Amino acid sequence: MGRHDELIVGLDIGTTKICAVVVEASGESVDVVGIGSHPSKGLRKGVVIDIDATVDSIRKAVDEAELMAGCEINAVYAGIAGGHIEARNEIGMVAIKDREVKQSDVKRVIDQAQAIAIPADREVIHVIPQEYEIDGQDGIKHPVGMAGVRLIARVHIVTAAVTSAQNVIKCCNKAGLNVIDIVLEPLASSEAVLSPDETELGVALVDLGGGTTDLAVFQAGSIKHSAVLSLGGQHLTNDAAVGLRTPFDQAERLKRRFGCAAARYMPREELLVVPGVGGRAPREVSRKTLSEFLEPRIEEILTLVHEQLGRAGYLNRIPSGIVCTGGSSALAGLPELAEEIFELPVRRGIPRGIGGLANRVQGPEFATGVGLALWGSKRRARPRFRVYDGSSFRKVRARMRDWLYGEPSKLRSRGVDR
Repeated sequence: MGRHDELIVGLDIGTTKICAVVVEASGESVDVVGIGSHPSKGLRKGVVIDIDATVDSIRKAVDEAELMAGCEINAVYAGIAGGHIEARNEIGMVAIKDREVKQSDVKRVIDQAQAIAIPADREVIHVIPQEYEIDGQDGIKHPVGMAGVRLIARVHIVTAAVTSAQNVIKCCNKAGLNVIDIVLEPLASSEAVLSPDETELGVALVDLGGGTTDLAVFQAGSIKHSAVLSLGGQHLTNDAAVGLRTPFDQAERLKRRFGCAAARYMPREELLVVPGVGGRAPREVSRKTLSEFLEPRIEEILTLVHEQLGRAGYLNRIPSGIVCTGGSSALAGLPELAEEIFELPVRRGIPRGIGGLANRVQGPEFATGVGLALWGSKRRARPRFRVYDGSSFRKVRARMRDWLYGEPSKLRSRGVDR
């Protein structure tokens, strides 16, 4: 046993980066002990399109996290997102046996709530109880032990495309990792950036990722609505690359360092050097011009989120306002622009409630990775999706090949496997 039995790993498989976060859970405290990050090359809009490239990115991110944490990672909580995600609220109702609610009654009513027709190409990834009702008394969170005749459960069901979920698991397995569970990314991010007061009063989490923008609404301490928009930070970068006529990687660099969501806050006097395409000479443009290419797209994304909240009927039911997180939320001026669009208080969400190397993850881009690890720390489980037979040998062989053919050797402090 020992320290390594308490290590939990969150693996954020994003469109622009793969991030592995290792935390050590001891009692109520959770300490970050390792972080690994590598650019993601095999995903588009949150969906795997190149398994080999994704596996390579996962391995490199995990190797970096292993080196920092001084352990060997063999099981992870993996995030999932993408336009294929769908969510719905359902209700189940059963008669209470023996007039007292037992755990078996809770299981029966949840099973009854999720007994819905689901297409063969989709699978359920989450069934989250929102609240219970016993004989007309609603708002019950823990019904076991209560007396009554009829038990009703309201649940939030999240489904995903079977192939997309299987590809995430397959990439992890090919990287030599067991998958304990796959978790909807905005759910994971909420664990890291939202406070209990916000989720109780009512709050909307907007996770602005590279390929998608994820929305989750919380009220009375539970999730009420979730949705995924197939727009994200890569669209901002593409707009900047086309407008400035510069390579995509240079547009990403300029966006991160100098971009602003509201161009009116930028003076035209501040100039940037923009590299040309195909060996053309660099030229100077104002920082305001860069922001003028970014603002319409970020405004479009936030307006779509506003419309989604309006259609779902939650726009006037989130007094805590909006929490923006994800890498694209780091853009200067974004909270101010969002406040104008939503007419609600807006803050930028960064991971909280953690110790250890917390200063290394103090950015909205780490919200999902940290949240996945926190999700796992609260829900310890055995891996649901294990590595195929013989993959342990393949993992060792792959690492030996990397060592022999050019990958720098990495000295690790090997401990007891989790």
